[in-house]
Amino acid sequence: MSKAAVESSLVIKTFERAEMLEVFAGNLPDPKQRAEQLRVAMDLISDLGPIRPVSVSKVLGLTEKTVRAWASEGALGIARTEPRVLLDPLSVHTVLHLVEGLRAAGQTRGLLDEVYRRLSDTSLIESKDLQESLGQMKQGQGEVVRARPSA
Repeated sequence: MSKAAVESSLVIKTFERAEMLEVFAGNLPDPKQRAEQLRVAMDLISDLGPIRPVSVSKVLGLTEKTVRAWASEGALGIARTEPRVLLDPLSVHTVLHLVEGLRAAGQTRGLLDEVYRRLSDTSLIESKDLQESLGQMKQGQGEVVRARPSA
């Protein structure tokens, strides 16, 4: 078996184990235990280190060409480019969940656009500025820029 095939097999098995841990975590009643279990799953994936696009293609069920295109578009994190392109395993994990969800919903075309939109939305929602602004809004702080239309 080639080195790439061995690596792909290891990556697939590691992702499967991490997914099992995530399922187990989802069934735990204690939030602290759930968080710890999810951290272990992320550590398992992170321990893989940077991944070759050919291995990522097998995990995501896409062609290697598509994986490389997604990486160049920013949907998959690039860990390094020299001497060859290697991808960030945690970004692959995030995209895997998005792709699985989209496929389960019957969407098979335009995956890159939808994945990119969802990644952008998540990034915005998790931004410190937005969270701070929402907190201020909930507390009635800030100033009204435009008045609400009267009913």
